Amino acid sequence: MFREPFSAIPAPLRGVFFMLISTLLFTGMQVAVRHVAEELHPFEVAFFRNFFGLLVVSPLLFQYGSGVLRTPRLKLHALRGALQTTGMMFFFTALTLAPLAQNIALSFTAPLFATVLAILLLGERAGWRRWVALVAGFVGAWIVIRPGLAVVNTGALLVILSSCVWAGSMVIIKILSRTESSLTITLYMGLFMAPLSLIPALFVWQWPSGEALIFLALVGAFGGVGHLALAQAFKESDATAVLPFDFMRLIWASALGFLVFAEIPDIWTWVGGAVIFSSTVYIAFREARKKKEGTTVRPVES
Repeated sequence: MFREPFSAIPAPLRGVFFMLISTLLFTGMQVAVRHVAEELHPFEVAFFRNFFGLLVVSPLLFQYGSGVLRTPRLKLHALRGALQTTGMMFFFTALTLAPLAQNIALSFTAPLFATVLAILLLGERAGWRRWVALVAGFVGAWIVIRPGLAVVNTGALLVILSSCVWAGSMVIIKILSRTESSLTITLYMGLFMAPLSLIPALFVWQWPSGEALIFLALVGAFGGVGHLALAQAFKESDATAVLPFDFMRLIWASALGFLVFAEIPDIWTWVGGAVIFSSTVYIAFREARKKKEGTTVRPVES
């Protein structure tokens, strides 16, 4: 749906462009969450993010018809929605408790946890290089948090917890992608997450002001369009070509954190974030290379 205005640009560059757009939108969403959470509870913000995000992607349902919702794996979609809703509530709460750049740096651990789960639950094999990369990534997380050397804030622990939960969601997406289209996966994400996130929001509900509603709409729009841009980036080019540009999330977070919240990330956030991110990119490159060589062992069918 995004391709036509950029058809003259080579596909690899289009992939990079959409990845950069997605990183900016996701970071903008997190800034808006941090701002509006000064008035509303993060759980309520999470509901409005999912509600407005669903409104953003719902036109796709009318465009492609109800056939995209046909699936033999409704329970997996529901489980994925529950996990991602839980992870979102953890992460949105963390945004109110810790510096923006630190949260982004630690969020890079999600693919590491997902790799561990894929090995343990799906029977994927990992050579010594992947294990070294995983250990290096978790060392990077230790560098950011520095337990015993610095005060460990609750926000950092919540980001790690959200990354663990999101890792489970990533594994489910990996299973679903064998039979489901990206459009089906995206639509069911919104259809399950909106009502599921409403349940905890009701316990802390207060009606938002007019200004808060504007920011909540921005949260939903940035998140919804950001997911579409991310999907388009992977559609236009190989994951290994666009994934390195995901590091821009840390750069955007540092810049916007300084401009909006007067936050200055310390050197350990940058060092640890770079180590974590490098590990995830290396693992992605190794997986892509194995697939091209035809040596990747297929996960055990569930």
